[in-house]
Amino acid sequence: MEASQLPQRYYPLLFPKSLKRVRGDVVTLESAFYLAGYKIPVIENLGATLDQFDAIDFSDNEIRKLDGFPLLRRLKTLLMNNNRICRIGESLEQALPSLTELILTNNNIAELGELDPLSTIKSLTYLSVLRNPVTNKKHYRLYVIHKVPQVRVLDFQKVKLKERQEAEKMFKGKRGAQLAKDIARRTKTFNPGAGLPTDKKKGGPSPGDVEAIKTAIANATTLAEVERLKGLLQAGQIPGRERKSGPSEDAEEEMEEDTVPNGS
Repeated sequence: MEASQLPQRYYPLLFPKSLKRVRGDVVTLESAFYLAGYKIPVIENLGATLDQFDAIDFSDNEIRKLDGFPLLRRLKTLLMNNNRICRIGESLEQALPSLTELILTNNNIAELGELDPLSTIKSLTYLSVLRNPVTNKKHYRLYVIHKVPQVRVLDFQKVKLKERQEAEKMFKGKRGAQLAKDIARRTKTFNPGAGLPTDKKKGGPSPGDVEAIKTAIANATTLAEVERLKGLLQAGQIPGRERKSGPSEDAEEEMEEDTVPNGS
């Protein structure tokens, strides 16, 4: 393997290691490529591995989308736990034709429809989506069993025949197909502030306000007056209009004088 083909942060990981896998009573050793905990944001440059590994460990990084793989015929196990994955790329089966185990535990997958691309990976038999928001969706497990029927172990629990029968019954026929479509429908992207009424007052002072400000500044004769105007503007008040919300100070003083009781 030529080290120059990989980013420098991968240099300490170029040497194959053994990954012990336990399947019931069977213990196997797989050649693994460790890229865990390097704050990797995207999957890239894996062609430099020359398809030498049975397993790749991308856990504890900052990956947001599961894609970017070259053709890796040998790869069987992909560990993607503890990332930020919210999207799964299309046509992964073309790049990873032998993938049997995919661990997506503790990511940000929120919609059932985001799992649909996994249906084309016919070799996939072990799948974990634990601690993703999508697992809280109604019919989550039955939907995955229906959509990705090749999976035999989901979230570290063996898929039972009864579950397959329930999934088949739920999504059977036209009604079932429509239900699957409705369940998988992705939530529209939320843009903060989109569709909300615009607060015109936050758009800046009106032409009348601008004139009032200019007049007040032009009439200011002392530094104290300028500072007072500055304070009014910072408080969001327009000079010359700050008293309109209530009676003037002179009027208030006159009212106080009128209400002062006689000394009798």
